[in-house]
Amino acid sequence: MSALLPDGRPLAPMIDHTLLKPDSRRAQIEKLCDEARQFGFASVCVLPVWLAVVAERLEGSPVKPCTVVGFPLGGTAPEIKAREADYALKEGAREIDMVAAIWAIKDGKFRALASDIAAVVRTCTNRAIVKVILETCLLTDEEKVTACKIAVDSGAHFVKTSTGLSTGGATVKDVKLLRLIAGETVGVKASGGIRTFDQARAMIEAGANRIGTSAGVEIVGSESSPAPT
Repeated sequence: MSALLPDGRPLAPMIDHTLLKPDSRRAQIEKLCDEARQFGFASVCVLPVWLAVVAERLEGSPVKPCTVVGFPLGGTAPEIKAREADYALKEGAREIDMVAAIWAIKDGKFRALASDIAAVVRTCTNRAIVKVILETCLLTDEEKVTACKIAVDSGAHFVKTSTGLSTGGATVKDVKLLRLIAGETVGVKASGGIRTFDQARAMIEAGANRIGTSAGVEIVGSESSPAPT
């Protein structure tokens, strides 16, 4: 049986089973999908080029195809991100993890940040969940608060800590802060460096309701990580 949280909930439905390496191969993607179906993960998150494979492999399953937009730097124009999202939707994506315009956060260009996020949200309306990656390791606490508020006001369904490819990943402190600002109606996704059951549990206890990881099988299938009594 897969790992349970202290309150008895299964962890697996909170996990985005992820493979975003540039050298990923079709066989790896197919295995990722089969594992996600087996364990009941929330989604399979891959590069856009693999979406059609994932959508076909997951057909008839509750596991959602997921991909990234503006990845990993967030530096493309809103119009380009919107086109990326539209392409992804046509390829079968049902969840989109977009990298926010980090430059706009750092430069205080908050109207540009709102436009950046809204462009993708509009494209995905009634078609896919949008998670906004804030890359919290690059931000001050004040910037995290402001960016999170703008993401929520722009219609994001989730705010997300990290790409996993910058200078740091998810921290309990950042998850708590995002949850405080996001409130209870917007999700918080912790990603980057989460490789054990205990790490995932700590993020969920801090307020995350989605975990992005490439170690999902190890996390939920480990007999050495039972829920504490």
